[in-house]
Formats: sequence, C-alpha cells, structure tokens
Amino acid sequence: MTSDHSATTSPLFSAIETRQSIYGLSKSLPIPNGRVQDIVAHAITNCPSPFNTQSTRAVILFGAEHDKLWNFADAALKQMMPEQAYQALAPRVAGFKAAYGTVMWFEDKAALDGMAEKNPAVAGMLPQWSEHSSGMHQFFVWTALSVEGVGCNLQHYNFSPAFATQVLQEWKLPATWDLKSQLVFGAPKSGTFERDGPRPRTYLPVQERLLQFGN
Repeated sequence: MTSDHSATTSPLFSAIETRQSIYGLSKSLPIPNGRVQDIVAHAITNCPSPFNTQSTRAVILFGAEHDKLWNFADAALKQMMPEQAYQALAPRVAGFKAAYGTVMWFEDKAALDGMAEKNPAVAGMLPQWSEHSSGMHQFFVWTALSVEGVGCNLQHYNFSPAFATQVLQEWKLPATWDLKSQLVFGAPKSGTFERDGPRPRTYLPVQERLLQFGN
C-alpha cells in the first residue's frame, strides 16, 4: 500500500513555483514591518549552515535607510562605469530605491575562521559551504515573503568594493561581515510580475538536468 504525500508537499511546492523576480515595486507593503523581521529571524534561526557555524547575517532596511542604500549604489555605479553604461543602469537602481525595503545579506568571516581553526581539514571548503548556506537563507526569505503577497528581487551590488565598505561604515557593521546580496521588497505594482510584464516561465527538459541510477 502506498501513501499519497501530495497533500503535505503541495503548499511547499506551490510557494516555490510562484516565487519570482518582481521589479515593479512600490513604497507600500501588504504586511507589517514586524512580519518581515519575523520571517528573516525564522530563516536565521532555522536554515542550515556548515558545522552549524551560523555565519549568515542579515540587516533589514526600511524607509530612509533603504533609500540611502540605493543612493550609495547609484553613486558607486556612476564612479565605476562609463557614462553611457551608467545611464543604462541608473533607471534600474531608481526602481530598487522605489521599493519599500531591502534585506542585506552577509557572511561573517570571523565565524568561518573560527570554524576553520577547529576543523583545519575542511578549512578550504568552508567559504563555498557558507555560500550554500547564505543562498538557502535568501531563498527561504524570498519565498516566504512571496507567499505573503510581497514582491521581491535579488541584487548583487557588492561587486563594488567601495559600495560594500560604505555599507559597513554607514550602519556600523563589523569589518568581518562580507556583503553577499540585497533582497529588495515591496508591494507589487498592479499587473507587474516580472521585468517585462507578466509572462510564463520556460523550462529546460527535466531529463536533461536530472539523472537517476539504481532503484
């Protein structure tokens, strides 16, 4: 006799399937600020990490603090890029600033260095494993916010060392916190679901991406 587990997995699968990048975001939110903090705290508490290092760190920015972050990003782009390239990207940064808030994600190098001292045999792999853990945290929060009607898109404006340094200085964060990404969030503007408007996803055949051996 076999059991059907679809009833228990369907809500999880549905949440994963409906999560997507939403770029048309407004300065409103369908949930209280405290609920965002609850979701991020739940991820920080429960997502796995290598050897239980718990090296992921998060900073939530609302209101003027969120705006400040994207002003920094705009200035960093303007300094780094030729004028034509900057002009092409500036509207995108303005769109991030137009959202409600941002979750900044970090990995604490001090925690990883401490674990490396305790486990020297795997020290070389810890940075890669911490990236895996960080990704799980980001995906968890992105999906959970999506379930609650919040639109999100994930950015990586830490490619500018000056931007990353400015973030640490502005919010007085430890120098060992390594900036990984920025999860921008807000209420989706009416009819906006993806960068170019509503459109179906396309998928490569699963058979090309999944193999199975044995039975």
